[in-house]
Amino acid sequence: MKLSEITNSVSSLNKNSLLDSMQSQANMSDNKEKSETFSNFLKKSMTEVNNTQVNAYDAMNDIATGKVENLQEAVQKIEEAELTLKLGLEVKTKALGAYKQIMAMQI
Repeated sequence: MKLSEITNSVSSLNKNSLLDSMQSQANMSDNKEKSETFSNFLKKSMTEVNNTQVNAYDAMNDIATGKVENLQEAVQKIEEAELTLKLGLEVKTKALGAYKQIMAMQI
């Protein structure tokens, strides 16, 4: 999954549609397909973040040992890993904020 795909899917969400979808999932406890899809999406995203971090670490090792052939590509991998990690942390922060808002709602 590309970074642009994640940002596009995150930016297309709004609070109302997120709350509506969560309420509909709560009402349909027997429909596990959507929750599994969301779970798979999170797993794939975390795997992608991890892979970019590993690639960046390898690039840093190559720079430090002088094995790098193209310095620009190595720096690009490091920057991509940094941005991917920042995006993942921001998504986590937004998800926790939404969870706290939902838990604060009175029924």
